[in-house]
Amino acid sequence: MARYEMLNNVEHRDVRILTQRSADTGDAVQYAVTFPLELRRAQAHYPIFFQKDANTGQFFPIILLGFEKGENLFLGPEGWEPPYVPMSILRGPFLIGYQANAEHADGRQAVITIDMESPLLTSAEDGQPLFLEHGGSTPYLENLTELLEDIQLGLELNASFVEALSDNDLIESVTMSITLKNDAERQLLGLYTINEDRLNELDDAVVASLHKAGHMQSIFMIMASHSHFRAMIDRRNAQLPE
Repeated sequence: MARYEMLNNVEHRDVRILTQRSADTGDAVQYAVTFPLELRRAQAHYPIFFQKDANTGQFFPIILLGFEKGENLFLGPEGWEPPYVPMSILRGPFLIGYQANAEHADGRQAVITIDMESPLLTSAEDGQPLFLEHGGSTPYLENLTELLEDIQLGLELNASFVEALSDNDLIESVTMSITLKNDAERQLLGLYTINEDRLNELDDAVVASLHKAGHMQSIFMIMASHSHFRAMIDRRNAQLPE
């Protein structure tokens, strides 16, 4: 179970982070949450769909990595195989949290938190240090801070993107069926994608509005990404005995 603490250079000065990607360090995941600001890079390697939060009913975009829970077809013996690793994977054991601060307009201040139960935490020399000898941030932590800020922005962009899609009835349920070379058949349920028929029916004013907001590019990135689904089947077939 995760146990988050507010990151500081006293209690966590000796903590190091493993950066190699492996199943043992938590990368054996079926999907990764993604954001409009990384869709151009992500769609070059992975299929992108939507899922729905069971508690809120809210849609959110995901990078599909496997056909079942705990399966990441892009994770090989030497680590992550595609050259682009999703932002929500790279963040590792860190999240943005909040603490009370009356000096801020909303009464709270964003802080970095670290999961002290994460398998990525180490004291070994091959791990990346977070703090310099006299307490300053290492280049690794500075880059991580920028990544977390981008993720926070990405969550805000997701909200406006999904709202625009929902308002125009552009999200539809899809069932992805696969047949492997051993004749095993599987269906992936709970996925959603862009309703292309509805997209083609939008009037010019709506299309212009979506384009101005930057949503049309994200829509086309998601649609184009589905060409990688076949490659995922090939990856799964390659794991099967001849």
